Amino acid sequence: MSAKKATFEQQIARLEEIVAALEKGDAPLADSLALFEEGTKLIAACSKQLDQAEQQVVKLMKGADGAPVELPFDTEED
Repeated sequence: MSAKKATFEQQIARLEEIVAALEKGDAPLADSLALFEEGTKLIAACSKQLDQAEQQVVKLMKGADGAPVELPFDTEED
């Protein structure tokens, strides 16, 4: 699966598969290294997508003067 063509969710799912396979520990060394390499590429691609999404959110949140305003993200529900 190409990291560039897969959705973020597909990349995360594939990363979970890789982690499970590596945790199982029964793959030959060469296969484990290939999985590890694929996983690191997926992590980089996901991180880049998250950074881009954050920048989009910051651009969308503008103050009265048009300058971006960063507000804290409140995770607690009232």
